Amino acid sequence: MKNAEQRCAWANGSDLMAAYHDEEWGRPSHDDRYLFEFLVLEGAQAGLSWSTVLGKRENYRRLLDGFDPVRIAAYDEAKLDELLGDAGIVRNRLKVRSLVKNARAFLAVQEEFGSFDAYLWQWAGGAPVVSRPGPGDPLPVSTELSDRLSKDLKRRGMTFVGTTIVYAYLQAVGVVDDHSAGCAAAARRS
Repeated sequence: MKNAEQRCAWANGSDLMAAYHDEEWGRPSHDDRYLFEFLVLEGAQAGLSWSTVLGKRENYRRLLDGFDPVRIAAYDEAKLDELLGDAGIVRNRLKVRSLVKNARAFLAVQEEFGSFDAYLWQWAGGAPVVSRPGPGDPLPVSTELSDRLSKDLKRRGMTFVGTTIVYAYLQAVGVVDDHSAGCAAAARRS
């Protein structure tokens, strides 16, 4: 694995994890398709390692029509059975069934707020929540923000959006920036 710069400790396991850390994690996103993609991926990760799901990301992209929530919302039983038969993704029946339910809820949020981006970022006051834990300090698994957002997403009909999943989601899409002090990515964003 290339180790050209200092990273958050969790990102040093593989080139894939390092690239994800360096190029995406904690970087604010306002693109609804990307925001939906990470709702799907973080939900799929529940109970698994992030590196496992990250390794399946391209398969998800291919099988889920580029994470298009409109197309996913229309998936029928035959499509869900097809997905469950493909080893390129996490083949958990509940997680696969949640795709349609979450896509429909995502589209309803877009309809209500004009975009999922507008809905999501209002929870953090429109700007990233930045913390700089010390190297090796444990990151929280949830916060008051993830608790509130999780509760609202569930109220809107989403599944696989518990507070721990939501906190990881907030980190992934940059609503929360938890790069450790001394991390090169943190220095670039300061």
